Amino acid sequence: MTLAHDLIARGLHLLDPEDAHRATIAGLAMGLGPRAVAYDPMLNTDIAGISLPNCIGLAPGFDKNAEVFGPMLRSGFGFVECGTVTPLAQAGNPRPRLFRLTPDQAVINRMGFNNEGLEAFSARLARRGPGIVGANIGANKEATDRIGDYVSCLEHLWGMADYFTVNISSPNTPGLRGLQTRAALEDLLGRLAEKRDSLPAQGRVPVFLKVAPDLERDEIEAIVEVSIAHGLAGLIVSNTTLSRPALRSAFSGESGGLSGAPLTDLAQAKLKDFYAAAAGRLVLIGVGGIGSGAQAYARIRAGASAVQLYSALVFQGPGLVIKIARDLAARLKADGFTHVAQAVGTS
Repeated sequence: MTLAHDLIARGLHLLDPEDAHRATIAGLAMGLGPRAVAYDPMLNTDIAGISLPNCIGLAPGFDKNAEVFGPMLRSGFGFVECGTVTPLAQAGNPRPRLFRLTPDQAVINRMGFNNEGLEAFSARLARRGPGIVGANIGANKEATDRIGDYVSCLEHLWGMADYFTVNISSPNTPGLRGLQTRAALEDLLGRLAEKRDSLPAQGRVPVFLKVAPDLERDEIEAIVEVSIAHGLAGLIVSNTTLSRPALRSAFSGESGGLSGAPLTDLAQAKLKDFYAAAAGRLVLIGVGGIGSGAQAYARIRAGASAVQLYSALVFQGPGLVIKIARDLAARLKADGFTHVAQAVGTS
């Protein structure tokens, strides 16, 4: 069935990228997604107190509105991160805003946090079954108090998600990346920590910060220190990039965040920088340009305890997660590891 699903995914390339995505979500909601077999138990891992059935996760952006996390977990992902969700529903930026760069195996998006808002998102999470599901939270474009939006999301979704990711690194909401500066981050994480500590203890779960790959060394060190000071569990490295390496596609000049294969080297390098700065004090999740078992393994050896992917699915289909899991397990065994956690940071 996986081959058939992969062929269908390629057929969707005949559609506009955003229409193809909506068709994919509709099909998954109808139960048309693949079903994965059990993976090698050496891929099971614990991060920040969360027990993952395998270390390969689905990055946010695919399931913005928490509609199909169940089917995606059944397709083989060890965890699914939904969102980005904002307190109020918003339409996002004008279309077209999503572009396939097929010759480059890349995607450019300037979606702008389009989503149905907290009410719809939380209603679906409240009905969820088993499996690890994270909530990626953001701020509305027109918010007068953006930090207040993050606090509202945390409070509203408390007890519904297995972890939270604070997304301050999308390039498609003007000014959002300014929250990565030390003073703004101190304010954001301080207010989030204050709200977290006031909420019921039984809803306490890890909070991660999602960062951009377009950061300098001093910014990386500041983010690490502020995150530790405010009790974050870890960092997700990284979001899309505003940089433009050499690209062949006719869409290469489109504005927005670039993801997919051209991001691989940059995201790998930034993960190494964050791993060095964190020195074991934060859990790291690697994301950006991962499309093979070799790339997932490289990210783990560079310091990631788990990985996430999304853009590679656009070009390789839903069977990719199974291929990566099998290849990753084989590479771990070939190097003498008996568990994925043993390989973290070994490069």
